[in-house]
Amino acid sequence: MTDLLFSKASRRSWLKQSAALSLAATGSLRGWAQPQTTLILGDQAGGLRSLFEASKALEGAPFAYRWANFQGAAPLFEAQRSAAVDTAMAGDLPVLAAAVGKTPLKIVATRVGKADSLGIVVQPGSPLRSVSDLRGKTVIVSSARGSISQYQLYGALEEAGVPRSEVTVKFVLPTDAAAAFASKQIDAWAIFDPYYAIALQQGGRILRDGRGINTALGFITASEHSLADPAKRAAIVQFLDRLGRAGDWALANPEAYAQAYSQLTRLPIESARIITARASVAGRPVSEADIVALQAVADRSARDGILPVRVDVRAITDTQLWKRPA
Repeated sequence: MTDLLFSKASRRSWLKQSAALSLAATGSLRGWAQPQTTLILGDQAGGLRSLFEASKALEGAPFAYRWANFQGAAPLFEAQRSAAVDTAMAGDLPVLAAAVGKTPLKIVATRVGKADSLGIVVQPGSPLRSVSDLRGKTVIVSSARGSISQYQLYGALEEAGVPRSEVTVKFVLPTDAAAAFASKQIDAWAIFDPYYAIALQQGGRILRDGRGINTALGFITASEHSLADPAKRAAIVQFLDRLGRAGDWALANPEAYAQAYSQLTRLPIESARIITARASVAGRPVSEADIVALQAVADRSARDGILPVRVDVRAITDTQLWKRPA
């Protein structure tokens, strides 16, 4: 995935701190439902699983489930494209990129976070002091083309009046980039939590965060194949009901949520508190305002060449599946 080289020691150091962030599919079947109502729940860096385990919102669920964990949106949506997961969670642009890539999905719920959960980070001693200093430099973007980090970088460059042609952009998966950043082989890195928070805890400096650029919206998608199965469709509705309850619990119990996240990911509690405080926690049905906001991202991404074509957001959204009051 990358031509960046870094030592095995650097990689081991990173993985020791955040081993669970790069785990493959995890979790055992739970619940009491029959096998035909089993859901494979796609997750990124343990974020969704930690929310549910902390809140216990899936206890007694009328369906069986298994977690499938990925380090970024690109491999997660590849799994959804191949019907390996029933649901996925990601930021706004990765959902649009997945739709462009012909992933058969529908947006079925919105998650609300904070835009300072991602940004462009540089080494503590870097001479780069502003986005305008990125002229002639290389910026690593995680995780792939069509990521929220790419959108954030392009927005920051436009804001600073820096033509994109004057910056070299390379795409590297988060765990590889994290090890390279820790060994000081990357100077500028556009990245999202939890990797962003960890880089800052390790001494990285913020060049520009996502406030004023990114929507801070995330979305839950369900595969069209799963929605066409009546038993799975009903289970997904139940899952979304419990997602709403889990978010309510996390907002009311921030310390307990941070402790649970720390235990699952093996991150220090200080990092966990920062990450969970700005994570996309609250879950709600997709609103008209969400569709308008996501369409603006789709239009700008098509204009800027981040996406090859314009995505019609309404065409990939199911507003009828889940009716939990906002």
